[in-house]
Amino acid sequence: MTTMTFSLWLAFLAMALAATFSPGPAVLLAVSTTLTLGARRTAYSSAGNAVGVFLVACVAVGGMGVLFKAWPAAFSALKLGGAAYLAWLGVKQWRNAGQVGAAALASAPEGSSRGAVFRRGMLVACSNPKAILFFAAVFPQFMPPGEIELARFLLLSLTFVACTLVAHLSYVLLAATAGSRIMSGPRMAILQRGTAVLFISLAILLAFE
Repeated sequence: MTTMTFSLWLAFLAMALAATFSPGPAVLLAVSTTLTLGARRTAYSSAGNAVGVFLVACVAVGGMGVLFKAWPAAFSALKLGGAAYLAWLGVKQWRNAGQVGAAALASAPEGSSRGAVFRRGMLVACSNPKAILFFAAVFPQFMPPGEIELARFLLLSLTFVACTLVAHLSYVLLAATAGSRIMSGPRMAILQRGTAVLFISLAILLAFE
């Protein structure tokens, strides 16, 4: 077993921070959940997303990335499934626009429980095929040639998970601070419908890319 140098880990950390702070479906979900249900409930979404990211890393290292490259139909199926899920989130966000906090909980209890919010965050992470290809492409660059070290895999994957949580916390705090000024009136509905449009736009881009 070879030892991972601190400089190599810093290089991976920089790459992970750049990837996790780049706005995407998971960040958008965290922001929209914060505006609709509050920062505390968003913690469950972010925790679910972190679990999903770790599962994606395990699947990618287990060979799913190679499978997708060898069998494009499998990648296309997952890509379309992920796009459909993002579009569904966008439609739901649009329908719930203007509802905040307790009102949102009362109007959609089946989709706003802690467990539902956690699962939603996990599904967003797991339904993104780009994440699998990212891990499949990046991890080998930080592994010894021809082998997978469990300790190094755990270090890299947990580092990425930690970066994911830090990025979500940053966006959630920003959304909570900015959202407190627009939590009432038509501006809130406009903002929520804007995030719904972004969800649907991401779904379309993912489906046709």
